Amino acid sequence: MSDTSTDTPSDAPNRTLAAMWRGWRQRCPNCGQRPLYRKYLKQVERCDHCATALGEIRADDFPPYLTIVVVGHIIVPAIVLTERHFRPETWVHMVIWLPLTLLLMLWFLPRLKGVAIGLMLGLGLKGDEKQGTGERGDD
Repeated sequence: MSDTSTDTPSDAPNRTLAAMWRGWRQRCPNCGQRPLYRKYLKQVERCDHCATALGEIRADDFPPYLTIVVVGHIIVPAIVLTERHFRPETWVHMVIWLPLTLLLMLWFLPRLKGVAIGLMLGLGLKGDEKQGTGERGDD
């Protein structure tokens, strides 16, 4: 990110939000100039433009959790409203909602992983910190 010694504390939320937005766009959360991923969910080791070490940031289970929450909040109300107003057969629900859920999950997952990586970068986290010790783990 930028040199934090010249940034005021009030700049930190703006930098973090900007990094999260760049991650949503699947770009480097630091500069926004290069792609964040080299494959579907495999992030690049280092940004070619700003040299930020993106491969060291481990978002782990947070992006899938966010994806389930977001897609669930889209799909479940849609299913309930469809059932309440149209009462389709079970097979119609299966034909509509299963593929739509899969497509939404596949669309949201890389974007929400980018948001998580941007949040972690903005907060100075790498995902290897040990809870309560203030030290990073080497395991």
